[in-house]
Amino acid sequence: MIQTLLIIIVIGLLVSRFLPVKGIKQIDAADMKPQLRRQHQQLIDVRSPVEFQTNHIKGFRNIPLHQLKERANKLAKDKEVYVICQSGMRSMQAAKILKKQGFTHITNIKGGMNAWH
Repeated sequence: MIQTLLIIIVIGLLVSRFLPVKGIKQIDAADMKPQLRRQHQQLIDVRSPVEFQTNHIKGFRNIPLHQLKERANKLAKDKEVYVICQSGMRSMQAAKILKKQGFTHITNIKGGMNAWH
């Protein structure tokens, strides 16, 4: 009985980790490219400074994930925020952080830099 309950809890945690979060949009890297021409948006790369310096997309600014909570107050809550990382995992964490801080227009770039061609 206890084993079954533990298995259900673990499965529930895994499923919730990969389900889309309400209020956070997902966009493919290919669909992001036309968005780069738009004005009044915030483009955030949450990778480390070394990763960012090695390769980044013009227009994105680097705010490493571990600094996002402290630096989010420098972002406008009323503007769209696009978040990218290497694979899409850290950017989803970043999107959740921004959502908790009251941002309402957040888009995660699925696949991150790995999907950017």
